[in-house]
Amino acid sequence: MNINTDPAKIEDILTRSVEEILPSKDEFRTVLQSGKRLRIYIGTDATGSSLHLGHATNYMILEKLRQLGHEVIFLIGDFTSRIGDPTDKNDSARKQLTREEVVENTTTWLKQVAPVIDINNAENPVVLKYNHDWLAALTFEDIINLSSNFTVQQMIERDMFQKRIASGKPLYMHELFYPLMQGYDSVAMDVDVEMCGTDQKFNALAGRTLLRKLKDKEKFVFITRLLENPITGEKMMSKSLGTGVFLDFDANRMYGALMAQADENMRQLFEDCTWLTIPEIDTLLSELGPRDAKMRLAFTITEIYHGSEAAKVAEDAFVKTFQNKEVPDDIPEMHPAPESSIVDILVETSIATSKSDARRAIEQGAVKLDGRKVDIAEADRPIGTITTKVILQKGKRHFIALI
Repeated sequence: MNINTDPAKIEDILTRSVEEILPSKDEFRTVLQSGKRLRIYIGTDATGSSLHLGHATNYMILEKLRQLGHEVIFLIGDFTSRIGDPTDKNDSARKQLTREEVVENTTTWLKQVAPVIDINNAENPVVLKYNHDWLAALTFEDIINLSSNFTVQQMIERDMFQKRIASGKPLYMHELFYPLMQGYDSVAMDVDVEMCGTDQKFNALAGRTLLRKLKDKEKFVFITRLLENPITGEKMMSKSLGTGVFLDFDANRMYGALMAQADENMRQLFEDCTWLTIPEIDTLLSELGPRDAKMRLAFTITEIYHGSEAAKVAEDAFVKTFQNKEVPDDIPEMHPAPESSIVDILVETSIATSKSDARRAIEQGAVKLDGRKVDIAEADRPIGTITTKVILQKGKRHFIALI
């Protein structure tokens, strides 16, 4: 297969969404310009059923590399996901998944990333691999030999482990093997590049160590940056803060969630989550005011995942609801049980992430029933039998008709 070495396309890959490239960006540029076909992989343990825009950033870069002619591998961690990645789990070990849960999550994951990467391209399709194929075949002797390439000190120096040790919380032996297993994936697939987020750097470097020691081969580690507010440092895709834009959102919810992003987040969202070129982004942000620029951002991203027609419908609904302060026409309906409380309803409909989140919203005056602010005293009170339709609203974007 012919490899495209267009300098402009290579530079775009090297400068957008990049946190770090190891051993260096210059060395990776040289290899991309050489015309060599690279084997590039990204792994997922498929531990959750919903991805957000931050995850999609990786797949957009992989699509650019695939279009240049390089081999892209999606590695499904069907073995490692049943062990549980300890990354970012300061308090406890992650729940181990069943085989059935992994398969279900993988199907959902592939469907969600399909709008940004041509998985089944006729000339250069994405390759799907499963690490159960090689990890399950390792003998105890193999594992001992592999683990001899690392020290216990190297494994437990991770901040998340140190916090658990300091607080007296358990650190299980199998968790120490996770970087070893993920590292061996690189060896088994004989890859040239691993793409990951900053949270996976430790595991990716373990693979670089094993590949060098076992095959005398260097592996590039391409680390993408997190979507973070440039002023506050808060994660843009936080489920707990209610700022996440998830790929399984319908068009209206996706558009509204993007319009709720802070103005200062727009440049990075344009750069990391759209196909617009940097000059196009520069022109757009210089010529449009914050509101219009954000509407363009919301439309552009919603269009990627739902198409232009659905994006236009979502935009019209947003203008009607929030700029003209009207209730949307097509809000979902619910038949709550008489014993359900407003808190119960908010959680059950996923308008609130938890009961504490629901109560907090009520205390802040963000929840209304037919336009009247709900008092905290009503929060847990049974709503009773609904005889006429009432509109329950949280914030500016969430409506539910109770009938």
